[in-house]
Amino acid sequence: MFQSLRDVFAALRGDPAAVDASASPAALRLACAVLLVEVMRADPEITAAERQVVLDALRRRFPLGEEELHELVALADQASRSASDFHQFTSQLNAELDQPAKAAVVETMWQVAYADGAIDAHENHVISRIAGLLHVTHGEYIAAKLRAKQAAGL
Repeated sequence: MFQSLRDVFAALRGDPAAVDASASPAALRLACAVLLVEVMRADPEITAAERQVVLDALRRRFPLGEEELHELVALADQASRSASDFHQFTSQLNAELDQPAKAAVVETMWQVAYADGAIDAHENHVISRIAGLLHVTHGEYIAAKLRAKQAAGL
């Protein structure tokens, strides 16, 4: 597991030979994690609640142990900081996920944003951009936002 995540990160840094077709599940995990981390990083202050929502979402979505989850989030943070755009991550999700799954990713991004009780303008912008790149309709985007807001008790 760790080796395949490191391979994916190596490919993101410019070594495309580092990832083969069998690493696709690891690439999908990393792409999802990067998008969640991007929302977390968009807020000027990263809270423990936001980090916990990211970990919980990845735990629900992927069968990983605790150490692997933390490794994934660390790699996602590094990939997020070094990426020049979201395309490399959203294109992976567009290739692998159906429309309801992509809308669920957007909802999870909203859950991360609402974790601290408030939406920062940068969080809103990041989620809007990513939703567009994932080809999530405006209706799906708004429904995801409302469900996440309600789940946060706001």
